[in-house]
Amino acid sequence: MQDVGEPGSAVIVPPPGDAAHELAVRRLPVGDAVALLLTGGDDPALRFWAVTTRLALHLVARGRLLPGVSPAGFDAWRVGPLDADDAARLRDLAAAMPPTARAVVDSRTAPGAGPSELPAAAPLLRAFIDAVADTLPRSPAATMAVGTSLFAAPDPQAVPELRDWSDEVAAGVDAGVRVSLRVETDADAARFRAVVQLHALADPTRVADLADVWTGAAVGFGPRARIDALLAVRRAARFWEPLQQLLSRAVPEELELDDGDVPDLLGDAAARLIGGGIAVHWPRDLRPSLSTRAVAGHGTGPATFGAEAEPLMLDWELALRGDPLTPEERDELAHSHRPVVRLRDEWVLVDPATRQRARERTLGPVTAVAALGAALTGEVDAAGGPVPVRATGWLQDLRERITTPPVPAAPPTGLAATLRDYQLRGLGWLDRMTSLGLGACLADDMGLGKTITLIALHLRRQALDAGPTFVVCPASLMGNWEREITRFAPGVTVHRFHGAGRSLPAGAGFVLTTYATMRRDAAVLGAHRWGLVVADEAQHVKNAASGTAQALRSIPAAARVALTGTPVENNLLELWSILDWTTPGLLGGQAEFRARWAEPIAAGDHPGLAERFARLVGPFLLRRRKSDPGIAPELPRKTETDRPVGLTREQAGLYEAVVAETMARIADADGMARRGLVLALLTALKQICDHPALYVREAEPVLAGRSGKLELLDELLTTIVAGDGAALVFTQYVGMGRLLERHLRGRGVGVQFLHGGTTIPEREAMVDRFQQGEVPVFLLSLRAAGTGLNLTRADHVVHYDRWWNPAVEDQATDRAYRIGQTRPVQVHRLISEGTVEDRIAGLLASKRALADSVLAGGEAALTELTDAELADLVELRGGER
Repeated sequence: MQDVGEPGSAVIVPPPGDAAHELAVRRLPVGDAVALLLTGGDDPALRFWAVTTRLALHLVARGRLLPGVSPAGFDAWRVGPLDADDAARLRDLAAAMPPTARAVVDSRTAPGAGPSELPAAAPLLRAFIDAVADTLPRSPAATMAVGTSLFAAPDPQAVPELRDWSDEVAAGVDAGVRVSLRVETDADAARFRAVVQLHALADPTRVADLADVWTGAAVGFGPRARIDALLAVRRAARFWEPLQQLLSRAVPEELELDDGDVPDLLGDAAARLIGGGIAVHWPRDLRPSLSTRAVAGHGTGPATFGAEAEPLMLDWELALRGDPLTPEERDELAHSHRPVVRLRDEWVLVDPATRQRARERTLGPVTAVAALGAALTGEVDAAGGPVPVRATGWLQDLRERITTPPVPAAPPTGLAATLRDYQLRGLGWLDRMTSLGLGACLADDMGLGKTITLIALHLRRQALDAGPTFVVCPASLMGNWEREITRFAPGVTVHRFHGAGRSLPAGAGFVLTTYATMRRDAAVLGAHRWGLVVADEAQHVKNAASGTAQALRSIPAAARVALTGTPVENNLLELWSILDWTTPGLLGGQAEFRARWAEPIAAGDHPGLAERFARLVGPFLLRRRKSDPGIAPELPRKTETDRPVGLTREQAGLYEAVVAETMARIADADGMARRGLVLALLTALKQICDHPALYVREAEPVLAGRSGKLELLDELLTTIVAGDGAALVFTQYVGMGRLLERHLRGRGVGVQFLHGGTTIPEREAMVDRFQQGEVPVFLLSLRAAGTGLNLTRADHVVHYDRWWNPAVEDQATDRAYRIGQTRPVQVHRLISEGTVEDRIAGLLASKRALADSVLAGGEAALTELTDAELADLVELRGGER
């Protein structure tokens, strides 16, 4: 127990032979205790109550709640109704309750408390679960929402007048029995009846017809069996109105069903009864055996999958035990009015939804892209949930075509380069997808030649007069695109749509622009005819709601290609944003995608869902890594090293002072204010680890001797420069970059610094100077220079501070470790020992394994840590030198 609440004393009753232990305790409201108990611990008692708490929350989340009146006459929620599995879990938990999980009030501190005897497990367990159920639904907001304080206000309300009603409701909770319905029929399926069965909750194997319980032929249901059974039937009648007829009979044993009751039991009524814990059992030889699925692919198929493609109709296919019905059998089913139909010499039970599908014939129109997505996943969403899909004809052929591994394409005429085998396969894949009007995302590792592959695709499409190619990229990459087009496709015109006086040229060459310019001139660009639109570093439009992403979506094109080394940086919604631009409609709307794919996959509680999602996006996403066999065997070795470094005394003092001051403020804050303080704390600590002058923002700082990282960087660069090497030094802080530039220049080291304020011409000049060996050290802002640049002159990469996203760090490293690199590359990550950087480094190792699926939310995720967890994360542990 935490040291909060009312003080008291309790005795832990030991197993036989052991001494009793008296402990000081604190009483807690159940709502406060739940959060603490969920954390569990190593103690067996804590582990037991953590499991119990999770079960209670699970039952409440499933809506297993019943209102009632407490013995003292107050409104109270209770858990119920319990099905057989729920009751079994409670029995198992009660049997597993350790003695130390129970305590009694000490009679010395509470006179009249009685002897110290070990409390019974089952009542104690049930009392706690009911207390959780009574706490969670109550709040001032609930009172306002329902317009009454009953069962909603945090404080209990006296309602003795509801006692009789409460006893009836409680029948499904306390009776120790539950009822189910067993449907029976005669030989010609002319008459149906529902037989009431009684189940003993204490023994799930004990079941009997209510008629036998009534006559006493069935035993083991307790002395209140008749009363309990009658109350249970009365409660079941609230879920299905025809059962009301049983309440007027001397023995409520069975109900004759008419042709309207049976379809109801096959549809909505069954769902209501099952939701109330009342199962419906059908005869083995008369269970629903008809299945339905949608069939797509009839006809010739669309000429293109673009926005102008005609919608497609999906037909319903009905089958009896997997064998499709004939048109005549479908007609007989559609025109029948009874709940059973005679098909193939047997009686077949028909639910209302199946009969409706037999009458409708078609599922309705869907887009061509949605039909393709259904063929890939094997299911399509319909009213009531997903249904299976069978692809036929042209759709089956198309599915097989786009799921076949890409084969190398012939190099196009006019390409002044020799493509590697994996680049030719990428070209063949891009040509296949864009020729169909389908979009594509080429998500190769940085440095594997995405740019030259796109140049080859442009040349291949020009043979078919496909129109101009429009490339949108970060400002830092425009020069690289222009140089590579001029070098590898010398016969192709290239035009920059950028700067003052910009205009669109005629012709079918390349047009280059930046994301910022594209956003400003979307109307002009959208009025132009484009054969291909390319979004380079497409993670720039991972937020579909941003103005940049919306502007990009407004520019029409015959085909769209996204280029990115990180299709997912933080969550699957970023992948949705990219693919919904390249191939609109494939993944559905954003809300639909979140509910159907993103959230269930992130939760990990739907086996097979991630595999189905991979089948859906796989044909549209080509992902290759440098480490894949046969991709880039000529690349030299890359060595990555974490280099721990101690804090100086000044750094350690600043670090501890900031932790103490900010944690005190965090303890008094909540909501957005707390999240802001946590992020501010993490930023401050990282800056202190870099250099005290960065955190203090000194105007004329003395730099030497004050930072362990700076001293290690001096040692590394001295060795690198002396060996005729070259280094890239990345920092996420422009202020730190300026301090490093000043320090290194003062030591006579040739250095230049590229950041977000560097102009495009100066960026290109910097790249040229470094690549030509004029400057051995290139300082770079990670955000401004972490993508796109080709800096193969470097054989060392230094991450002065951590971005806390391994995918982003890998992209930065790939400025040097890419095609064209001929020397081994050494990557140095500077980490301050004993600090938050040290602890995050361990987390990044596991996060790196998830970089191509669903990544954690970086620093933002840490704002959800508890105060204790945060304090443990940022505590300084022997980090001072």
